[in-house]
Amino acid sequence: MPQDYYKTILDNGIRIVTRQIPHARSVAMGVWVNVGARDEKAEEGGLSHFIEHMIFKGTKRRTALQIAKEFDAIGGQCNAFTSKENTCYYAKVLDTHVETMVDLLSDIFLNSVFNPGEVERERQVILQEIKMLEDTPDEHIHVLLSQAVWRNHPLGRSILGTPETVTSFDSNTIKEYFRRAYQPERIVIAGAGNLEHISFVESIARAFEVVQRGNDFPRRTKPTMDRVATTHPKNLEQVHICLGTKGIPTTDPQRHVCALLNVVLGGNMSSRLFQEIRERRGLAYVVYSFVSSYSDTGLVGVYVAVDKSNTQKVLQLIIKEMKRLKEKPIDSSELRNAKEHLKGGLYLAAESTDNQMTRLAYNEINFGRYIPLQEVADEIEKVAAEDILRLAQDIFQDKAISLALLGPIDEKMSCEDILSL
Repeated sequence: MPQDYYKTILDNGIRIVTRQIPHARSVAMGVWVNVGARDEKAEEGGLSHFIEHMIFKGTKRRTALQIAKEFDAIGGQCNAFTSKENTCYYAKVLDTHVETMVDLLSDIFLNSVFNPGEVERERQVILQEIKMLEDTPDEHIHVLLSQAVWRNHPLGRSILGTPETVTSFDSNTIKEYFRRAYQPERIVIAGAGNLEHISFVESIARAFEVVQRGNDFPRRTKPTMDRVATTHPKNLEQVHICLGTKGIPTTDPQRHVCALLNVVLGGNMSSRLFQEIRERRGLAYVVYSFVSSYSDTGLVGVYVAVDKSNTQKVLQLIIKEMKRLKEKPIDSSELRNAKEHLKGGLYLAAESTDNQMTRLAYNEINFGRYIPLQEVADEIEKVAAEDILRLAQDIFQDKAISLALLGPIDEKMSCEDILSL
C-alpha cells in the first residue's frame, strides 16, 4: 500500500479515504453516497436527484445565498451529481481553505432543512431540466436506450424522474428518503491533495460521527436484458441512433478487456467506427462507442447522429464492425495503441486532485480498497487479442442487441433485419 494513502472507518461505519499529494496546491473533497436512481421505487423516481439539488438550498446555520458566498469567498468550486448508483457532493479549494471546505460540505450534507418554499422553487428548476433533456437529442437518446434495454427495471428510468414524480414530492417526502437512504455504511468521504489525513479525519469526525445507523436499505435487483428496437419519431434535422448490447459489471475481471474493446470499436479518433463512418465515408460528425458498468450488470453501446437517408447504411456499418471483432483477433499494433491510449488517459487524469479524489471513492465503494495506477496499467498490459475476441463473441449476439432511434424516422425501416448479427 502506498505511503500517501490512508483509510479510517468511523464507529458508525462511515469510511474516510485520503491521498496526500504534497506538491499540489489544491485539495478536492467528496462526500459520496452509494445510493442513486436505481435504488428508487417507481413513485420515487428522481428523488436522489431532487435531494442533490436541495442540499445547497439552506441549512440550520446558512441560507442558500450564504453557502454560495462562502464558497466564492475562498475561490472554491462546489457541485454535485447523481448517477444510477451514486450521489456525490464535492468541492475543491486551495490547501489553505481545507477547514472551511470541510465545514461547508459537512453543514450542507448533515443540516439541510429542505424548506418547503425552496422545495417548490427547485421543483420548477428540475421540471425545466427534464424539458431541457428532452430538447437535447444526443443526451435524450441514451435515456431512451436505457428504457428499451432495462424495461421496467429502475436502471431504465431517467435519473431526473418524470414530471409526475417530481411534482408529487414535498419536503417531508424528501426528508424521509434522505433519512432512510443516506445510511453511514453507504457513505464514503474522499480527499486528495495537499492535506494531512489525521487532521482531515478529525475535522470530519466531529460532524459525521453523529450520523446514526439506519434500517436495512432494500437490496438491488439484477435486471434482465432483452432484444428490443424502439423508434421515437420527432421533427429533428438528424436521426439519433443508440445501439446497445450486454456489458459487464463494474468489478468484473474482464473490465480491462472490455475497456480495450471499446477503444478499438469507437473509443477514440483512430477507432474503427470513427474512421469508417466519419473519416472514410463522411456520414456523421459524431460517432463513438461507450461502456456503462454497474454493480451487477453493464451495457456496451454506440451513439451516432446521421441524416435520415443514411440511417440504414450507418446501422449496417456498426453491425459490420461488431462482426469483425467477433471473427478475427485485432492485430498487435492496434492492441498496442489501444493499451497506450487507456494508460495515457489514466495517468493524465491522475494529475488532477479531482480525479484522484474520485478514484479513491470509486475504488472504495466498488472494491473496498485502494487500487494503485500501476496495478491497473499492469492489468491492461496482460490483455491479449484473443481475450478481446472472446469477449466480443460473448456480448455481440443477436439476442442481446437493442436499438433506440430518435428523429425523422422512416416508418418502413425494419430494425429487426438491420440488427441481425
